[in-house]
Amino acid sequence: MATFLYKIGRMSFRRRHFVALLWVALLTLAGVGAASAPAAGNSSFSIPGTEAQKAFDLLEQRFPGTSADGATARVVFKAPSGEKMTDPGNKATVQETVKELSDGSEVVRVTDPYQAKAVSKDGTVAYAQVSYKVSGMELEDSSRDALEDSAQDARKAGLTVEIGGDALQTVPHTGTTEIIGIAVAAVVLVLTFGSLVAAGLPLLTALVGVGIGVSTITALASALDLGSTTTTLAMMIGLAVGIDYALFIVSRYRAELAEGREREEAAGRAVGTAGSAVVFAGLTVVIALVGLSVVNIPMLTKMGVAAAGTVAIAVLIALTMIPALLGYAGRRVKPAGEKGKLLGRSKKQERPAKPNLGTRWASFVVRRPVAVLLFGVIGLGAAAVPAASLELGLPDDGSQPTSTTQRRAYDLLSEGFGPGFNGPLMVVVDAQHSDDPKAAFTQVGDEIKGLKDVVTVTPPAPNKAGDTATITVIPDSKPSSVATEDLVHSIRDKGAGIKADSDANVLVTGQTAMNIDVSEKLNDALIPYLVLVVGLAFLLLIVVFRSILVPLKAALGFLLSVMAALGAVVAVFQWGWLANLMGVEQTGPVMSMMPIFMVGVVFGLAMDYEVFLVTRMREAYVHGEKAGQAVVTGFRHGARVVTAAAVIMMAVFAGFIGSSESMVKMIGFGLAIAVFFDAFIVRMAIVPAVLALLGRKAWWLPKWLDRALPNVDVEGEGLRTDADRGDQDRELVSA
Repeated sequence: MATFLYKIGRMSFRRRHFVALLWVALLTLAGVGAASAPAAGNSSFSIPGTEAQKAFDLLEQRFPGTSADGATARVVFKAPSGEKMTDPGNKATVQETVKELSDGSEVVRVTDPYQAKAVSKDGTVAYAQVSYKVSGMELEDSSRDALEDSAQDARKAGLTVEIGGDALQTVPHTGTTEIIGIAVAAVVLVLTFGSLVAAGLPLLTALVGVGIGVSTITALASALDLGSTTTTLAMMIGLAVGIDYALFIVSRYRAELAEGREREEAAGRAVGTAGSAVVFAGLTVVIALVGLSVVNIPMLTKMGVAAAGTVAIAVLIALTMIPALLGYAGRRVKPAGEKGKLLGRSKKQERPAKPNLGTRWASFVVRRPVAVLLFGVIGLGAAAVPAASLELGLPDDGSQPTSTTQRRAYDLLSEGFGPGFNGPLMVVVDAQHSDDPKAAFTQVGDEIKGLKDVVTVTPPAPNKAGDTATITVIPDSKPSSVATEDLVHSIRDKGAGIKADSDANVLVTGQTAMNIDVSEKLNDALIPYLVLVVGLAFLLLIVVFRSILVPLKAALGFLLSVMAALGAVVAVFQWGWLANLMGVEQTGPVMSMMPIFMVGVVFGLAMDYEVFLVTRMREAYVHGEKAGQAVVTGFRHGARVVTAAAVIMMAVFAGFIGSSESMVKMIGFGLAIAVFFDAFIVRMAIVPAVLALLGRKAWWLPKWLDRALPNVDVEGEGLRTDADRGDQDRELVSA
């Protein structure tokens, strides 16, 4: 592989005009496709195989036109102090608001609080429920504007009015955080390379890759039902790996120049060696993202595949566009050890340079591997302790900041009707095969009334055919509580007995039940996903490193860093540690998608650092260095670049901590702390300590397996000339 990539690097350097024109043409084509594509709504959300989804599908068949999975809004009214919602003036204002809301083109129905008995016992709070034809993510902006305008008119009349439900749900905008991440990346690259030109190359190629990927997703969004969340993930991951991959190749190019090679030869060798690592690192990221399909949530599968496509583009750009741009840059990209005019003298120092920080740190670890290993493992183990208390759930309006109207509506409903009113359960009774449907409906209602944590059970509401009915159940506890989850399971357990007695199926659905089902589905998929992703990557790393113990160490180190990161997330977002510092206003269950999402993204990035750092060690070992010295050599060449890459990733992810959305805030914090743990504790401390302890055994591979595995030559042995081997031999003799 190294020889093949070497040829690609030299060809791209030599024919840079053609390569640059090709990528510009692809960017233009993708941009035109995105601009001319029909506007796409947000991706439909379905969870195949869950009871909540089966109930939604059944409602669509038996209650046509009701839009069972459509958006809902609860317009909550509170009377001024000393007044009641039943006072004539307040009642007239509410009824006028209901009339205004009924005129919307996407509105199915609006309930009148006074007819639906939606006024609190003390008469101070009332609500009107608005049902829409489409989901909250597909709702037109005009419908949201009409909803907010109607609420504002009621406020002018003196009422306190807040809006809850998913009708105001929008995709969080992250433009500011992207700018912050790119700005930090630019600063780190300048400090790493000491040159604006060298620093600009990774940024430019990353933006081109993200532009092509995101534009392609936008162009195909309508045809493939891709939502804006797909674009957001692809942009975040594509930008991250795009900068990383280009950074490693430019750094290797400068190292090759420092050894006295001509620029075209240096470009070819950079792509042949660092480019090989880029290919395999990219494969691990693609495996992790495509592996999300095992969860069997269509939206998550599409997000993973789209992001994987963007990663593949980043790999191709790093292998071809970077050497082409290096050809254009010429002497403005200095050899390693030389400073540009921006950060220092343009010529090398005459006196011998002292060992860099990476060399000094690796030498320390090699001398004291046991102490460093114990410190790293015990530290990460302590950080992982809170993960034992992990509770999973999906965020609701109760987790929103208190500054939002959704959270204030949630609090008003809890105040007037109880916390469970924010998470009603819809029980669907399918009595199509029952001899007495009405008796089955009544039996279900009576059974549910006898359960713990139930406040209200509405009378059954049958369809026109009389074979299916819906029953609304109001729990006593808030939607995200364990008690509500237990109630859902209790109703379903009762349904099994009712099925035996009356041959009627009982299904529990609604937003709260759907959240519970999604959480359980994601939790059940976590172990198979880990086995698939870690297993495939383990096999891939065996091919790369030609070792059993090195890939095993990489996988175990990753698991340790992910558990520590999950522990940190639990401590902050579930327990409330440092909550004020992080801007967490409401603690609660960890988002159910967080563990599997963290595993997928962090595993890919962690393997990036592993491949780039350890391949340089492997290269030194294959070229004749002793095992301990190879560790130091790998750090001398790779630690600075890996550190820069990790800092860039942490900055990009940490920018999302400032989001007002609790889910985005949690993802940003979780990914940032996971990268910190993995890059600086696992890869920079535990990995060299383990390799120092293992010595030559680290690179052991059974002879039969060595013969069976393909020789991908990641270390670039096939690129070495006789002169290179002579230099290497002289270095070993002098050492």
